[in-house]
Amino acid sequence: MGVSDSSIIEAWEIHNRIHLFLLEVIPDAALDAVSASKGRTVAEQFAHVHNVRLMWLKAAAPELLDGQTKIEKGSIDRAQLARELALSASAIAELLRRSFADGGRVKSFKPHATAFFAYLVSHESHHRGQIALTLKQSGNPLDKKTAFGLWEWGVR
Repeated sequence: MGVSDSSIIEAWEIHNRIHLFLLEVIPDAALDAVSASKGRTVAEQFAHVHNVRLMWLKAAAPELLDGQTKIEKGSIDRAQLARELALSASAIAELLRRSFADGGRVKSFKPHATAFFAYLVSHESHHRGQIALTLKQSGNPLDKKTAFGLWEWGVR
């Protein structure tokens, strides 16, 4: 029994809604928090996720970059992050649709489109975990409702 291409795209869309759910509940001041081991701020983590999506779009389907904007370090705000994450997620969904329709390949990625989907979800989930850790270390831990809500894919 195989998984349908539309199921994979639906999972991608849910995955992005989880990002937006998390972004929505983070206090404004905590967007500038940095983990104990330094590195990116919470806002920069979200921006990195978006920017990596753009990197893949540039390599695999540059025409899908229309309307996309790289998020630069500096003053990054919640509205910009939400808007850009939604736009890049939509473009990645279109890349997946095209890839599945064209034999399951993503230009510049091996082995296939399903692995590309898994790669992106793994990469972005890693950063979501870093965001949660940074929030905890900075005195802004996720409340239980939010922490459990990150796993409620059936309602997101």
